[in-house]
Amino acid sequence: MNTLWTPAKRAITALTLGKPDEIPTFELEFQLSQEFFGYELDDRCLHEDQWQNLSQAELEKAAYALADKYARVYGNKTAKEMGPEYCSGDEEKDNREGLDYSIIPVYAPQWNNPSSPVTKAFRKRLREHFGDTRLFACHGDGTFAIPSGSGMYDFAYRIADEPEELLAEAERRAKDAIENNRRQKEAGIDVLLLCSDYCYNSGPFLSPKMFDEFITPFLSMICKAGREEGAYVIKHTDGNIIPIISSLVEAGPHALHSIDPMAGVDIREIKRMYGDKVALCGNVHCAALQTGTDEEVTASAEYCLKYGGEGGGYIFATSNVPFKGMPPHRYAMILDIWKKHRKY
Repeated sequence: MNTLWTPAKRAITALTLGKPDEIPTFELEFQLSQEFFGYELDDRCLHEDQWQNLSQAELEKAAYALADKYARVYGNKTAKEMGPEYCSGDEEKDNREGLDYSIIPVYAPQWNNPSSPVTKAFRKRLREHFGDTRLFACHGDGTFAIPSGSGMYDFAYRIADEPEELLAEAERRAKDAIENNRRQKEAGIDVLLLCSDYCYNSGPFLSPKMFDEFITPFLSMICKAGREEGAYVIKHTDGNIIPIISSLVEAGPHALHSIDPMAGVDIREIKRMYGDKVALCGNVHCAALQTGTDEEVTASAEYCLKYGGEGGGYIFATSNVPFKGMPPHRYAMILDIWKKHRKY
């Protein structure tokens, strides 16, 4: 019997360690929509202090307009195929196909608030575009991340001086994340992106022993609860995860992202060691995309597709995000390579 492969089905199959007909793709965030398609995915017009005085009709119009842009960017059609209202006026951009992501990050608007009327209108419109052919994703982490600036000193002092209070805070944060994730699932979210960063290129900000005390139990709580709600869970962290990777895998996410080559993390080796336990996302070298040669970019993308994709359980992505300032033609290159090699 033939399987009808939708982008969503490909992602679900990969996240559950299966082998779809082709390797799916997505990114945690896409920051090059202006460069690629002629307009920003900008939700500032829908911020609370601006939308709260709008009428219901005005609110829906603004939310729908943003959702329409998302559909153009993350779908697989050209602007001309979608209709003249989706065109930017730039011939090259209007003839470019959408990104064809299997998982669409729907953070906007209202900072991830599933109860906001503008969020409801936005997601409703987006679902009208895609039905169940795409998975929708939002942030869902609650674990401690690398503190910034002087916060690192405060965090270190708390570990030494008040570990019990820090553990109590970690549990509260996890429970808050679990409750928010439950509400997000009820509001139509399929994938939880756990985006607390733990690692530098040199290794994790906590020793493995401290990580297992202050992070692992609470990450496990969030992953377990997400799975029980029927969500798919992707754990993101940049940097060298090797000293803590066994803890990350044992915490129970469906997938790990970003498998960072800039920190020396080799997707071929990670696949060999953990490919039967957790799916992998990413590993296309962001520094090469920014400043490397075309040959280096090609080599990185092809390496990921070959070794990450081997046997299934892989979603093609960069090792961070396509960020502002990245040469757009470089990201277009890896999309072309993905299209060439994505079939199993």
